[in-house]
Amino acid sequence: FNDGGASNIGWATSTDNGATWQKGFLPGTTVFATPAGQFDRVSDPSVSYDAAHKLWMISSLAISSGSGTAVGAAVIVNTSSNGGLTWNPPVVVANANGGFFDKDWLVCDDTSTSAYYGHCYVEWDINSSGNLVQMSTSSDGGATWSAGQATQDNVSGLGGQPLVQPNGTVIVPFLSSNSSIAAFTSTNGGASWNSSVTIASQTDHQVAGIRTEPLPSAEIDGAGKAYVAWQDCRFENGCSANDIVISTSTDGATWSAPQRVPIDAVGSNIDHFIPGIAVDKATSGSSAHVALAFYYYPDANCTSATCQLEVGYVSSTDGGATWSTETTLTSSAMNLAWLATTTSGNMVGDYISTSFTNGKAFPVFVVASAPGSGGQLNEALFTTKNGLAIAGGTLTAAGEHGNVVHPASPMLRTAF
Repeated sequence: FNDGGASNIGWATSTDNGATWQKGFLPGTTVFATPAGQFDRVSDPSVSYDAAHKLWMISSLAISSGSGTAVGAAVIVNTSSNGGLTWNPPVVVANANGGFFDKDWLVCDDTSTSAYYGHCYVEWDINSSGNLVQMSTSSDGGATWSAGQATQDNVSGLGGQPLVQPNGTVIVPFLSSNSSIAAFTSTNGGASWNSSVTIASQTDHQVAGIRTEPLPSAEIDGAGKAYVAWQDCRFENGCSANDIVISTSTDGATWSAPQRVPIDAVGSNIDHFIPGIAVDKATSGSSAHVALAFYYYPDANCTSATCQLEVGYVSSTDGGATWSTETTLTSSAMNLAWLATTTSGNMVGDYISTSFTNGKAFPVFVVASAPGSGGQLNEALFTTKNGLAIAGGTLTAAGEHGNVVHPASPMLRTAF
């Protein structure tokens, strides 16, 4: 398919710190699944753990293509009660009923002292209603879900990534339809959702050949401080390339000014995009361990025929005040012709994620090599064996400076 979705969602589970993996496909999702489900395709998987009910969960965007056009028909959730080794058929969170959903994301409240311990939250948007953001809540291990709710200001946007603080407050950063990164909160276990606040304006350099939007990647430290990362060109004269920038908040209402992650020097003409941030919840505050993976082009002026795609990684041991030097995770650069094609560019995925286990970071990213016989793609998901250490550094994050041109950002997409 090149107009949205896949035949199924694959899963991979490791019980030995990433040394070996068991893998398979989710049951009951699509007509291609075993057993077969009711939907034509599926996309946008998001993983979370529900500690109260001892369940792993995967939310997905179920897709219908019966009309000849692929549309997000429902949000669904599969669960596993044995550590992700086998999975149950999905429960429908919400049906689009002729509309068009997009971009789900899932999180659970895993703090035993929280008043809302065991609440799980799914975010998505109704693309057919101007990207109206929706939230749904489950308190019974994903068996049932509340009807979708909008925020008090009926905010619209894309790509929200909900977070839960230890006190039960839910913070949802997202890409707003008004060309900004924004957030909203709930302090009552998802009974209602407050009006959104702006984190920062957003401007980005057009990435050649790749389908990408400046979707935020969000995580939280052990004390509840939220970190949001996205691609942005505000620090580069003339918006000549994207940096990865980060903003933080302790309450979801007030946010720090964006700080540039010093992966490369300003003016280096290296284009950074699609960040995946993680924060070790065993750490917090000025000693929080932060890991950041991202894709990049060594030359921001490349074309779809000449761009060389690589994956990079940096880390911080002081809450993002300083950073390590960049490590390239790919052994060789990728040609865009090796990647899956879509109606909006070659694709490595709209987002990537990084997770912590036992103090090590595990970024998950796409690696592609030249197609095999018959043109079959050699494109797959990879992570690093045994994880990556968190290394402190001396490269200092920087705030915004003057003499920067901020062009208008593109509107959110209206189709897959």
